[in-house]
Amino acid sequence: MSTLDSDIAALPTLSAQELRAVWRGLRCGEPTAGSSRDLMLREIAYKMQERTHGGLTPAVRRRLRALAEEIEANGAEALASVPLLKPGTRLLREWGGKTHTVIVLDDGFEYAGERRHSLTQIARRITSTHWSGPRFFGLRKAAVQSADPTGAKHG
Repeated sequence: MSTLDSDIAALPTLSAQELRAVWRGLRCGEPTAGSSRDLMLREIAYKMQERTHGGLTPAVRRRLRALAEEIEANGAEALASVPLLKPGTRLLREWGGKTHTVIVLDDGFEYAGERRHSLTQIARRITSTHWSGPRFFGLRKAAVQSADPTGAKHG
């Protein structure tokens, strides 16, 4: 059994005070986790594993951030699959008589020489209205297709 495995296996035997001390040590002084002992154990174990094996890749962080924004913007239905975009992929969308190009990066997207965290931010910048970024760039189908050739949303 590795040292990490032993350390994680020992967590349930620690008192609440000892767990908070481990938490502070791992989180470099950040506030302790919520009142749930089980949640605190899980968060400590994750942080220990992250320190040993490394954290999430920029691509995974970007994907999680995009999913969170989609859920916030469109509710649970936003969990429908959106393709994973590889760095270097170019997304094109014509809007307002202009072709807009977005380049997928390891840690976000580039549009008009600026870095952005999500396609939704870029779609909002292009249209000046709220759009689902993946839907705007054709990565997801709208629930009801619009008959308007400009792509304007109808309520």
